[in-house]
Amino acid sequence: MRGQTERNNNMASTTMPRRIVLINTTNPALLHHQFQPSFFASFVHFLKRPQSRPFILFIFLVFAWISYRIHRASRFPPTILPEWSTDSDMRANLVRFSSFTPSQIAKDSRGWLLDPVFLALSSSIPGGAVTCASLHVGEIRPGRLRGNHRHHDCNETFVIWGAATKFRLENIEVADHGYAEVTIGKDEIAVATSPSHKAHALVNIDPIRSTFFIGCQDSIISYNASSSDFNVWKDL
Repeated sequence: MRGQTERNNNMASTTMPRRIVLINTTNPALLHHQFQPSFFASFVHFLKRPQSRPFILFIFLVFAWISYRIHRASRFPPTILPEWSTDSDMRANLVRFSSFTPSQIAKDSRGWLLDPVFLALSSSIPGGAVTCASLHVGEIRPGRLRGNHRHHDCNETFVIWGAATKFRLENIEVADHGYAEVTIGKDEIAVATSPSHKAHALVNIDPIRSTFFIGCQDSIISYNASSSDFNVWKDL
């Protein structure tokens, strides 16, 4: 009986069909990568084509601009302006305004506009020109100065803008120095006055930008030795 059972089991095992399972161990992403060209190879192939020249020029210009900005930032550190107060401005016969809107001189998006004589008078700045018998418009490049002289025959009113600029005015009421000195920011517009017999100087301390100014005098300036004193301050 036992032998018959074992024979039946052996026959069943030989007659049952066997299942064959195939396991796919291939990574589809890897297979796709093998048949597709790499990005680097495609990019190199693109660079060899004539159509890539505008792209190469653009990349070159971007790197040149970045290099220039880094070089300029290292060569010209930002100008640090000293703190100012209304009292220091008044000792220098100066009033300043922001060039951004809205401000007293910039009413809208077109920019700023002012009457220097009226603005000086309305701001209670003494000693300026009441009328403009002569007028000067000029530029002061970085590191240079204008003025450093004293007129005995006219009062002057200035408009100063465009760059970090030092304005110095002779003032015997200022202890130790005998002058008042303030710094105008690059985004500010200043109106200043210089009465007759008072020396003044404008110094551009900005590393990049030019200072621009308008000088209004209430009489025709004579630059002869008797009516003007030159090189008043030796430290400028």
